[in-house]
Amino acid sequence: MNKEQAKKRIDELNKLTAYYATKYYDDDDPEISDFEYDMLMLELRNLEKDFPEFVSSSSLTQHVGGTVKEGFDKVEHEVPLQSLQDIFDFDELIAFDERVCKTLETKPSYVVETKIDGLSVSLEYKNGVFVRGATRGNGFVGEDITENLKTIKHIPKKLTENIDITVRGEVFIGKNEFEEMNREREENEEPLFANARNAAARFTSPIR
Repeated sequence: MNKEQAKKRIDELNKLTAYYATKYYDDDDPEISDFEYDMLMLELRNLEKDFPEFVSSSSLTQHVGGTVKEGFDKVEHEVPLQSLQDIFDFDELIAFDERVCKTLETKPSYVVETKIDGLSVSLEYKNGVFVRGATRGNGFVGEDITENLKTIKHIPKKLTENIDITVRGEVFIGKNEFEEMNREREENEEPLFANARNAAARFTSPIR
């Protein structure tokens, strides 16, 4: 692939990924599968690696997907809520380990678990009391969804220690609960949710 072809394809991928990210993160109405989206992003990252002169600041390889919706109280994250980078082969896994070891200057231990696909949120505690919760938004500024999060019984309203801390987590719906929810929506002749992540996002959307 020459430079002209690479630039054309990178431009195409930037438009495609931006469109699908908007449908996924902002509209909660995905049009392609997670795997298909991941493959587009992988192709984009690889092309940008080979042709760095065509990397744009608007590329989703440079920032997280999603925007801050107008009309809602905004929350500036003390620590940016960035996205984890997907890897698809052992070479990328080894490269990740090498970067971690270089940063820490020691050999770390890892804890691995099945990925939970939910809505990224931050929980702020002051003196051990839950005071505010926010969506990831664009990674730097999110939306205040404190009242929604207070309805989730697994989120403690008071910690065992009186500390100031910000916790990052995922709001998600279990498989059985998701299937039951869609059955009820089908019976009520309502549109079905495409996946559990988008269902969770709908129920934690900021209250107008």
